[in-house]
Amino acid sequence: MVRLSVVLAATFFLSVGTAVSRSESACPAGTLYLTFDTGHMEPAAAIADILAKHAIKATFFIANEKVKVPGLSRERSTAWTLDDAQGPFWQRLAAEGHAFGSHTWDHHYFRGDLGAAQTRYVPWGAKEGRLLDRAGLCAELGKPEARFRELTGRGFDGLWRAPGGRTTPRVLAWAESCGWRHVHWSEAGFLGDELPSETHPNDLLLRRALDRLRDGDILMAHLGIWSRKDPFWPMLDPLIAGLKARGFCFAPLSRDRLTTGVNHRVVSLGKN
Repeated sequence: MVRLSVVLAATFFLSVGTAVSRSESACPAGTLYLTFDTGHMEPAAAIADILAKHAIKATFFIANEKVKVPGLSRERSTAWTLDDAQGPFWQRLAAEGHAFGSHTWDHHYFRGDLGAAQTRYVPWGAKEGRLLDRAGLCAELGKPEARFRELTGRGFDGLWRAPGGRTTPRVLAWAESCGWRHVHWSEAGFLGDELPSETHPNDLLLRRALDRLRDGDILMAHLGIWSRKDPFWPMLDPLIAGLKARGFCFAPLSRDRLTTGVNHRVVSLGKN
């Protein structure tokens, strides 16, 4: 019996060691974390197809943003990313095992703390907006999760990303106090899909990402960008293929992974 136990134990440790060795050999360059913020949603299904083709999981930060409708401008669109019509898409992503976080409900921008207990929350291009206290911030972060749960039966993963990556010390502390950990992106992980295609063509952005990304980097792109004439999202296919060929693996984010293994160059990038 003792001899059998020794044999079994040796077999167990050998199998564990083999598994670790195989895992390390499968990702010799390390692990990357691909993230997407909501956008106008036109390429959303195609992006999901690319992820499925390469069998990788990503992390999606969700706000209730305007959706592109044929024949309508952004201002006149009456469709939103968390409408019932988008339910099948979010259900697909949830079923495929991706991770999810809040991108706020209104996708406004944090423009500085005011007084002892407020922060300024302002629409893009506006000078004035709302003042949020801690309860208001927590509600703003929790509202998209509640709606997502209605659509999919699943909540978020305790993660959030501020629009534009802009935060304040107060906002970060309040968010942590109500269960939300902020996720920025690595400098090399800024894929540039929101930059003008005239000055930042796709081939340039692709080469830059392939050259600069390193183990632990968080990548950031969008589910559609209104302003870019030549969309970057088709480059995700060669980008992922090229990174995998270089020995990278991909994983969804979690609160634990933000503590261990993720590139902490992201920590100071999002603060005003």
